Amino acid sequence: MQRKTLNLYMIKSLIYFVWTGLFELGGCYLIWLWIRQGQSFWLGILGGITLALYGVISTFQPANFGRVYAAYGGVFIAMAMLWGWQVDKVKPDNYDLIGTFLALLSVLIIMFTPRN
Repeated sequence: MQRKTLNLYMIKSLIYFVWTGLFELGGCYLIWLWIRQGQSFWLGILGGITLALYGVISTFQPANFGRVYAAYGGVFIAMAMLWGWQVDKVKPDNYDLIGTFLALLSVLIIMFTPRN
């Protein structure tokens, strides 16, 4: 794969991961608000729709299903840590940061290591 093509592939893939994470976290959070905090049933419905869109967005990834979902797990870990820090106001500790770093390193290995 040419360098320019690889860079475009990486950028597109990372953008899809971020959008997928936002829709998954957002959908789950809306359902959390409905069930755990007794907010409107309509938040749960909106959360379900958002989670369905998460499933659709993830299909745009250029790699195969197993590889995409394995790598997405690492991205989700990082985004969930950021979500918890910014939305729930729970600051990540050193072990959270080390685990997140290792998860993101795994994403890079799984998705972007050149293969034959």
